[in-house]
Amino acid sequence: MKSPFFHLVLACVICVGALIGYGIWYTIIESESATVDSLKNQITTNTENTSRIASARVSLAEIAGDEASIQNYFVSESGVVAFINALEALGQAQGAAVSILSVSTSGTVAHPSLTFALAVRGTFDACMRTVGAIEYAPYDLSISTLSLGQDGKNSWHADLTLLVGSVPAAVASSTP
Repeated sequence: MKSPFFHLVLACVICVGALIGYGIWYTIIESESATVDSLKNQITTNTENTSRIASARVSLAEIAGDEASIQNYFVSESGVVAFINALEALGQAQGAAVSILSVSTSGTVAHPSLTFALAVRGTFDACMRTVGAIEYAPYDLSISTLSLGQDGKNSWHADLTLLVGSVPAAVASSTP
Protein backbone atom coordinates (compact mmCIF):
# COMPACT_ATOMS: atom_id res chain seq x y z
CA MET A 1 0.00 0.00 0.00
CA LYS A 2 1.06 3.41 -0.72
CA SER A 3 1.14 6.17 1.75
CA PRO A 4 -1.87 8.42 2.26
CA PHE A 5 0.29 11.41 1.44
CA PHE A 6 0.84 10.00 -2.03
CA HIS A 7 -2.91 9.55 -2.44
CA LEU A 8 -3.49 13.13 -1.27
CA VAL A 9 -0.95 14.51 -3.76
CA LEU A 10 -2.38 12.38 -6.53
CA ALA A 11 -5.90 13.58 -5.70
CA CYS A 12 -4.71 17.19 -5.64
CA VAL A 13 -2.95 16.77 -9.02
CA ILE A 14 -6.09 15.22 -10.51
CA CYS A 15 -8.23 18.09 -9.06
CA VAL A 16 -5.85 20.75 -10.35
CA GLY A 17 -5.71 19.00 -13.74
CA ALA A 18 -9.51 18.87 -13.81
CA LEU A 19 -9.75 22.57 -12.88
CA ILE A 20 -7.22 23.51 -15.56
CA GLY A 21 -9.08 21.38 -18.11
CA TYR A 22 -12.37 22.97 -17.04
CA GLY A 23 -10.81 26.46 -17.40
CA ILE A 24 -9.50 25.72 -20.89
CA TRP A 25 -12.81 24.14 -21.89
CA TYR A 26 -14.74 27.16 -20.48
CA THR A 27 -12.50 29.60 -22.42
CA ILE A 28 -13.04 27.67 -25.67
CA ILE A 29 -16.80 27.52 -25.11
CA GLU A 30 -16.86 31.24 -24.23
CA SER A 31 -15.04 32.22 -27.46
CA GLU A 32 -17.34 30.01 -29.54
CA SER A 33 -20.34 31.52 -27.76
CA ALA A 34 -19.09 35.01 -28.70
CA THR A 35 -18.77 33.85 -32.33
CA VAL A 36 -22.32 32.45 -32.21
CA ASP A 37 -23.62 35.74 -30.77
CA SER A 38 -21.86 37.67 -33.52
CA LEU A 39 -23.42 35.42 -36.16
CA LYS A 40 -26.82 35.75 -34.50
CA ASN A 41 -26.53 39.55 -34.63
CA GLN A 42 -25.56 39.40 -38.31
CA ILE A 43 -28.53 37.15 -39.06
CA THR A 44 -30.87 39.49 -37.17
CA THR A 45 -29.48 42.51 -39.02
CA ASN A 46 -29.81 40.80 -42.39
CA THR A 47 -33.34 39.70 -41.56
CA GLU A 48 -34.29 43.26 -40.60
CA ASN A 49 -32.68 44.60 -43.79
CA THR A 50 -34.57 42.04 -45.87
CA SER A 51 -37.79 43.04 -44.13
CA ARG A 52 -37.12 46.73 -44.83
CA ILE A 53 -36.32 46.00 -48.47
CA ALA A 54 -39.55 44.02 -48.85
CA SER A 55 -41.49 46.84 -47.19
CA ALA A 56 -39.85 49.40 -49.49
CA ARG A 57 -40.75 47.31 -52.55
CA VAL A 58 -44.37 47.11 -51.41
CA SER A 59 -44.41 50.87 -50.81
CA LEU A 60 -42.90 51.56 -54.22
CA ALA A 61 -45.47 49.32 -55.87
CA GLU A 62 -48.25 51.18 -54.04
CA ILE A 63 -47.02 54.63 -55.06
CA ALA A 64 -46.33 53.70 -58.69
CA GLY A 65 -49.99 54.35 -59.48
CA ASP A 66 -49.83 57.63 -57.60
CA GLU A 67 -46.79 58.65 -59.62
CA ALA A 68 -48.62 57.97 -62.85
CA SER A 69 -51.60 60.05 -61.76
CA ILE A 70 -49.33 62.89 -60.61
CA GLN A 71 -47.52 62.82 -63.96
CA ASN A 72 -50.88 63.58 -65.61
CA TYR A 73 -50.80 67.04 -63.99
CA PHE A 74 -47.69 67.95 -65.98
CA VAL A 75 -47.35 68.53 -69.70
CA SER A 76 -44.50 66.60 -71.28
CA GLU A 77 -42.42 68.13 -74.02
CA SER A 78 -43.90 65.62 -76.43
CA GLY A 79 -47.46 66.31 -75.24
CA VAL A 80 -47.57 70.03 -76.02
CA VAL A 81 -49.73 69.57 -79.12
CA ALA A 82 -52.27 67.49 -77.21
CA PHE A 83 -52.36 70.15 -74.48
CA ILE A 84 -52.94 72.89 -77.05
CA ASN A 85 -55.75 70.85 -78.59
CA ALA A 86 -57.27 70.41 -75.13
CA LEU A 87 -57.16 74.19 -74.53
CA GLU A 88 -58.85 74.85 -77.86
CA ALA A 89 -61.50 72.22 -77.09
CA LEU A 90 -62.07 73.84 -73.69
CA GLY A 91 -62.71 77.16 -75.42
CA GLN A 92 -65.09 75.62 -77.95
CA ALA A 93 -67.03 73.92 -75.16
CA GLN A 94 -67.50 77.32 -73.49
CA GLY A 95 -68.44 79.08 -76.75
CA ALA A 96 -65.15 80.97 -77.23
CA ALA A 97 -62.27 80.68 -79.66
CA VAL A 98 -58.87 80.00 -78.09
CA SER A 99 -55.79 80.69 -80.14
CA ILE A 100 -52.23 79.98 -79.04
CA LEU A 101 -49.94 82.91 -79.74
CA SER A 102 -46.66 81.41 -78.52
CA VAL A 103 -45.13 78.54 -76.58
CA SER A 104 -41.76 78.69 -74.85
CA THR A 105 -39.84 76.81 -72.19
CA SER A 106 -39.01 78.36 -68.85
CA GLY A 107 -38.26 77.41 -65.29
CA THR A 108 -35.20 75.56 -64.02
CA VAL A 109 -33.75 72.16 -64.77
CA ALA A 110 -35.21 70.85 -61.52
CA HIS A 111 -38.64 72.43 -62.15
CA PRO A 112 -39.13 72.91 -65.89
CA SER A 113 -42.21 74.69 -67.16
CA LEU A 114 -43.78 75.85 -70.39
CA THR A 115 -45.11 79.35 -71.00
CA PHE A 116 -48.15 79.70 -73.24
CA ALA A 117 -49.49 83.00 -74.57
CA LEU A 118 -53.20 82.63 -75.35
CA ALA A 119 -55.92 84.78 -76.83
CA VAL A 120 -59.55 83.99 -76.05
CA ARG A 121 -62.26 85.64 -78.19
CA GLY A 122 -66.01 85.53 -77.72
CA THR A 123 -68.74 87.05 -75.60
CA PHE A 124 -67.82 88.31 -72.15
CA ASP A 125 -69.50 85.32 -70.54
CA ALA A 126 -67.78 82.85 -72.88
CA CYS A 127 -64.37 84.48 -72.36
CA MET A 128 -64.64 84.43 -68.59
CA ARG A 129 -65.96 80.84 -68.47
CA THR A 130 -63.09 79.78 -70.74
CA VAL A 131 -60.51 81.55 -68.55
CA GLY A 132 -62.04 79.88 -65.49
CA ALA A 133 -62.07 76.47 -67.14
CA ILE A 134 -58.43 76.88 -68.13
CA GLU A 135 -57.47 78.08 -64.66
CA TYR A 136 -59.10 75.08 -62.99
CA ALA A 137 -57.98 72.52 -65.57
CA PRO A 138 -56.35 69.42 -64.05
CA TYR A 139 -52.79 70.60 -64.71
CA ASP A 140 -50.03 72.24 -62.73
CA LEU A 141 -50.66 75.69 -64.16
CA SER A 142 -51.02 79.28 -63.13
CA ILE A 143 -52.13 82.37 -64.98
CA SER A 144 -49.30 84.87 -64.75
CA THR A 145 -50.90 87.69 -66.76
CA LEU A 146 -54.46 88.38 -67.80
CA SER A 147 -55.88 91.29 -69.72
CA LEU A 148 -59.46 91.67 -70.77
CA GLY A 149 -60.75 94.02 -73.45
CA GLN A 150 -63.84 94.73 -75.49
CA ASP A 151 -63.59 94.57 -79.28
CA GLY A 152 -67.14 95.49 -80.16
CA LYS A 153 -70.62 95.63 -78.66
CA ASN A 154 -70.77 91.93 -77.76
CA SER A 155 -67.23 90.86 -78.63
CA TRP A 156 -64.53 90.54 -75.98
CA HIS A 157 -61.01 89.21 -75.88
CA ALA A 158 -58.86 87.93 -73.04
CA ASP A 159 -55.11 87.72 -73.45
CA LEU A 160 -53.38 85.55 -70.89
CA THR A 161 -50.05 83.95 -70.18
CA LEU A 162 -50.03 80.48 -68.64
CA LEU A 163 -47.18 78.87 -66.78
CA VAL A 164 -47.61 75.09 -67.00
CA GLY A 165 -45.49 72.54 -65.14
CA SER A 166 -43.56 70.31 -67.47
CA VAL A 167 -41.56 67.11 -67.45
CA PRO A 168 -38.92 66.04 -69.94
CA ALA A 169 -40.16 63.66 -72.61
CA ALA A 170 -37.96 60.80 -71.30
CA VAL A 171 -39.48 61.01 -67.80
CA ALA A 172 -43.02 61.28 -69.09
CA SER A 173 -42.70 58.31 -71.41
CA SER A 174 -41.16 56.08 -68.72
CA THR A 175 -44.30 56.10 -66.62
CA PRO A 176 -47.29 54.12 -67.76
